[in-house]
Amino acid sequence: MSDILIVDDERDIRELISDILEDEGFATRLAGNSDDAIAAINSEPPALMILDIWLKDSRMDGIDILKAVKRDNPDVPVVIISGHGNIEIAVAAIKQGAYDFIEKPFNIDQLLVVIRRAMETSRLRRENQNLRRREAVSTEMIGRSPAFKTLMGQIEKVTKSNGRVMLRGPAGAGKEIAARYIHANSARASGPFVTVNCASVAPDRMEEVLFGRESAERGVEPGLLEQAHGGIIFFDEVADLPLGTQSKILRVLVDQQFTRVGGHDKVRVDLRVISSTNKDLDAAIKAETFRQELYHRLNVVPIAVPSLEDRREDITVLAEHFISEFNATQGLPLRTFSDEAVALLQTMIWPGNVRQLKNLVERVLILGDGSGPIEARELPGDDENTDEDGRVVLSGALATLPLREAREAFEREYLLTQINRFGGNISRTANFVGMERSALHRKLKSLGVVTSAKSGTRVAHVDEDAEAMD
Repeated sequence: MSDILIVDDERDIRELISDILEDEGFATRLAGNSDDAIAAINSEPPALMILDIWLKDSRMDGIDILKAVKRDNPDVPVVIISGHGNIEIAVAAIKQGAYDFIEKPFNIDQLLVVIRRAMETSRLRRENQNLRRREAVSTEMIGRSPAFKTLMGQIEKVTKSNGRVMLRGPAGAGKEIAARYIHANSARASGPFVTVNCASVAPDRMEEVLFGRESAERGVEPGLLEQAHGGIIFFDEVADLPLGTQSKILRVLVDQQFTRVGGHDKVRVDLRVISSTNKDLDAAIKAETFRQELYHRLNVVPIAVPSLEDRREDITVLAEHFISEFNATQGLPLRTFSDEAVALLQTMIWPGNVRQLKNLVERVLILGDGSGPIEARELPGDDENTDEDGRVVLSGALATLPLREAREAFEREYLLTQINRFGGNISRTANFVGMERSALHRKLKSLGVVTSAKSGTRVAHVDEDAEAMD
């Protein structure tokens, strides 16, 4: 949408208007009949149309073309020109959605003023629509752990390209935030970002939702693909796309065009596609629930979004960010975390990942007392292993072991938790637990605990080979 389409059956008129507009810096295309005009619009919608009412030797007159344009491309402003102007024709054109009506012979300065106003109005309307369409979702990426830095390094490489990206990671890890960050920092940032929640749309409605529909009763109802024209469409949890729809999406990716449900005309779209999944798509392909051709089309640039377990160093900075966000958006108290609360946060299990952490912070701020530091007792689960007197309550499994084995099991789990809390950093772990680094290394070896690289960070785990030898 960067040029002006001039439709007039008189060659001299359309070429004269074109020369004037090009002198003013506009790009133009020309059409002498309705067929050429419709073909030009279908190939690429113009930024504006100058349309003659009376078109000789055409299947459609100007009003018919105007109706078609406003049906399929409502954002394109249309300026009507006519040498047989009267009030009735002008009123009819405006009712059908024309921006203005100018009689021939027209004043060039008047035409230029109308064109500039129409294009500015259209630009503002598109901006407003984009603002309304965008959800109030942050695009800020928060973190400082090695795993997070690895993720950002990959994301920064794809923001300026137009390549398709597949984000892989567990639910709640922040795949949609990553997709929105790519959009906000790409050349398509001014275009729409449209999300397809593949798991929440009924399979029998998915094609109408994506492609839209046409009917005599309700006219044209654009689908999500059409709404995303010029921007990014995000297939959230793409593994849940119905198998029958997958082949049609594949065709859209190849041709960049589709037909609405109940329609006949091809609709061209300019889209960048980002998808996400928390499922094993290789297994889905083997089970024949996901098309291999579609997988290869979508998986041009695969990016792994790490779980919160793999970026425990980010828990504190994320929690502090959420506190500031809730203070700004909901007026919740601007609190900090005590050292004990921080330690507990970093050792908790987070199956819901970043989303779970955000929900926990919101709940604590809503239910908490006062504006002082958040204490460990305010966090869920803090009292699960203590009784009323504050004594530690042993789990059933631990209580059945002899003292030596129970001590080893406790030490192993304790050190695993602390090492992962500090992102695999042995020096920081030794400092926290109060051991010399060399002594900690010997203790880890005796317990069969090793560290290895995962998602750009060091993760502690039990050496299964060492356990097997014992």
